[in-house]
Amino acid sequence: MALAQTRLDDLWDFSDAAASEARLRAAAEEETDAATRAELETQVARALGLQERFDDADATLDAVSIEDAAVAARAALERGRVRNSAGDAGAAVPYFLAAVDAASGSGLVFLQVDALHMLAIAEPDQAEAWTSAAFRALDGASDQRTLRWNVSLHNNAGWRLFEAGRLAEAIAEFEAARDAATRWGTPQQVQWADEALAEAREALGEG
Repeated sequence: MALAQTRLDDLWDFSDAAASEARLRAAAEEETDAATRAELETQVARALGLQERFDDADATLDAVSIEDAAVAARAALERGRVRNSAGDAGAAVPYFLAAVDAASGSGLVFLQVDALHMLAIAEPDQAEAWTSAAFRALDGASDQRTLRWNVSLHNNAGWRLFEAGRLAEAIAEFEAARDAATRWGTPQQVQWADEALAEAREALGEG
């Protein structure tokens, strides 16, 4: 993976997709390495998808030169996200599966887990299995940014359990999310975990 996730973190603000698009476009235009530029272009497509500019996102992905596994995984991920955001989860699934294949075949654990977490969202009936696969992929990972996926995986599992009325199990997942956020996450993720825990405990009568 030519593009460090920490660099992407600096370019992304998921609360402002339009501003993120502008930063990502500028970074792609300035990038001299072809593989890194291609990865940045997939993120331009993601920013367009978040603005519901789905045709523009697909057109951007059509123009991406796919010459390595990281670009293939990112392009498939963003094709899937575009379709999932457009309300067609069924059409998204094959792209997420392709992203898993591309990433796992080259040891790109961060992208593999990203694709598995998206499969859990697109196929809620199989979310537990996809989440378990994501945790298995993280076994042995040492990169701190990759390990941060533990936060989102436990958080998402917690909310699924909460919505199913399985409150004690949800609390356990939120506690695990908070622990992961403390170890590998951001202060914002710690705050979100605390808020989720408070809501779940109140719902269980422990508040």
